[in-house]
Amino acid sequence: MQTITPGDAGALDGSSGSDDLRQTPLSPGLDTSIGSLPHRDPAAAVDFVLARQRRLPAAPSLPQRSPLESMVAQAAWGVPGVVVAEDGSLDLHLDRLDPTAGLVDPHLEGEPFRTIRVFLDTVRGRTDPIKLQLTGPVTLGLALHAAGADAGRAFAVAGTAVRTRAAGLLALAAELAPGTPLVVFLDEPGLTGLMHPEFPLDPESAIDLTSGALAVLERGALTGLHCCGPTDWKLVIQAGPDILSAPLGCGLEAVPEALDRFLERGGRVAWGAIPTDEPIGSTPGRLWRQLSATWCTLVQGGCDPVTLRLQSLVTPACGLATHGVSQADRVMTLTRQVAARVHDQALGVRLSVGA
Repeated sequence: MQTITPGDAGALDGSSGSDDLRQTPLSPGLDTSIGSLPHRDPAAAVDFVLARQRRLPAAPSLPQRSPLESMVAQAAWGVPGVVVAEDGSLDLHLDRLDPTAGLVDPHLEGEPFRTIRVFLDTVRGRTDPIKLQLTGPVTLGLALHAAGADAGRAFAVAGTAVRTRAAGLLALAAELAPGTPLVVFLDEPGLTGLMHPEFPLDPESAIDLTSGALAVLERGALTGLHCCGPTDWKLVIQAGPDILSAPLGCGLEAVPEALDRFLERGGRVAWGAIPTDEPIGSTPGRLWRQLSATWCTLVQGGCDPVTLRLQSLVTPACGLATHGVSQADRVMTLTRQVAARVHDQALGVRLSVGA
């Protein structure tokens, strides 16, 4: 199998040094999703997404089809010194775990990337944006550390692997769906432990690691950073994503000044307004009120209400792999309905200010 060394990563990004793909604006109130679906057939999953997310469809991952499509297995695939078992677990050969070693399967040809390839093939010719996603380096580093690598080597290897994979993902999108604007999220649940006293990496280094992966993605995409739980949001914002993604109730409302500065710089927030771990009902009213209440708290803390509405997206809180297909359909429907209310409010704001 072909390998690519870390120094070659920039040659794979598919952008030729251009920022053209990053100039496509995202309209207010877009709905999209966070990664996984419960389907077992890639084509069916892609059709499911495209029928329900017409403005910003998200490439799904299908860990129920294959555990190799789970977050950690995908991220660790092709890392020298790491054997990814069929059940998605990791076995390390520590003598081969080297942050300067080349990454196997740089073109994402292996089984973990089957569904992403089907998605990109299907959207070929699309001129509206699509959303892709990959596991972040902090989360991969924690997995390697838990599997037996010392912290220093685990995070160094993870940083190299994710930066190289990010470049490969951009190149794959350029090959299979040339000219389609990209939004690419790093999924970093590992950042929820950022301030824990036993976290194996100091917070500033963790943010630098994440920022390095985002910098590769910036060559050909709008970037997002998703964290599924409470963390030090002031520090996370410093990683430099274009879009900050978090479930409601994870603490963003506690940092209104930092969030306002992020929005003033053109940043956006993808609000995980539809829970994925509790009953959600069949109508969007309660979910809309919860989002509105969060916005009110932020405005009272100093956030600009106009910018907040104009630069908001709506997503489910997390992935949907553990749901049934009908449950996933309901979550997607409610996401779209709440997003429509955000869009209507943003349109009203624009009219009221003469924009």
